[in-house]
Amino acid sequence: MTDVSINDTQTKHLTSKLCLVCLVLFAGFLLPTFAAAQDSELRYGDEVPAEVEEVYQRGLNWLVENQSENGSWGGSQIGHGGSGNSGITGMCVMAFLASGEDPNFGKYQKNICAAVRNLIRSQDAKTGYLPGSMYHHGFAMLGLSEVYGVLDDDLVWQGETDLTNKRTIGEALELAVRCAVTSQKNNQWGAWRYSPESNDADTSVSGAVLMGLLAARNAGIKVPDESIDKALEYFAKMTTKQGSVGYSGIGGGGSRNLQAISTLVLSIGHRKEIDQFAGLTRQITNNLEYPGNSYPFYFRYYMAQALFQADFESWKKWNQLNIRQIQDMQSDSGSFRSQHGEAYGTAMSMLALALNYRFLPIYER
Repeated sequence: MTDVSINDTQTKHLTSKLCLVCLVLFAGFLLPTFAAAQDSELRYGDEVPAEVEEVYQRGLNWLVENQSENGSWGGSQIGHGGSGNSGITGMCVMAFLASGEDPNFGKYQKNICAAVRNLIRSQDAKTGYLPGSMYHHGFAMLGLSEVYGVLDDDLVWQGETDLTNKRTIGEALELAVRCAVTSQKNNQWGAWRYSPESNDADTSVSGAVLMGLLAARNAGIKVPDESIDKALEYFAKMTTKQGSVGYSGIGGGGSRNLQAISTLVLSIGHRKEIDQFAGLTRQITNNLEYPGNSYPFYFRYYMAQALFQADFESWKKWNQLNIRQIQDMQSDSGSFRSQHGEAYGTAMSMLALALNYRFLPIYER
């Protein structure tokens, strides 16, 4: 990588962020339901804390150094399903984009393009499935949604001689949406579980897939209203008025992770007026010091977004705790070790901090 002067670096960084800001504002003009009434203070807020910048930069450096030759990042399976890590690669793509780096001209352009190529190549060309479980499919669909419209498709395949499964990001995203919608139609609950053919459902997998669909719709991809409405009805049924969220079957019980997921999807899905949402808000703001002992990386990823959407003041308090915890967890190499591998732990930790930047369209409040 060619060294540049400090002034050049600052200029590129500023230009990159201005480009993304313009793209987000343009998307908001085209899609008022996506970006309407976003408070500028909430979107751009205060200056990003120096400790966040430091953690984030070290994390990005680790992702660069540990990206596979095929553009993916390794890790163990998320949930049950077949082989494949498309969801982890999708989360890593989001991590690169979240701090405002320009995917077309920024210093991580090659990393982002390689990762997007990998997602497209790994996709089943007939069904649209992104392996290796519907968890992965949801997170990979989310990653494609966030990069769609900001990355030039020509750059993705520039210089490539192997054009296996070559398609545009939009085409890949449309296929992924079709897979999710088809899976949902064949599911008795109107939701999702580990396999595209599953007939049972749970709120954890369904949250990942639904967020992917919501992001795709926000990006301008056609997603049937019926599909979104059915999924939101499933979450409403699984959530009590007191804010308890069931994992599968009937509502109630469940973990704080599930409360965060339900809060997030109901927020992004414009269901804040229902009684269940008020109960969820009380639950997630009641104990901001809860450490997330069960699946802590997953918890922080969803809790950051849930609090930001439901109660901005609570998010600000929780964010200070979260920054300190993540600082302490980062290894000397810049990674975060987790039961699902370092790439998963690193991407999830960085995305739990990404609301300090607020550049990803899915973080609109």
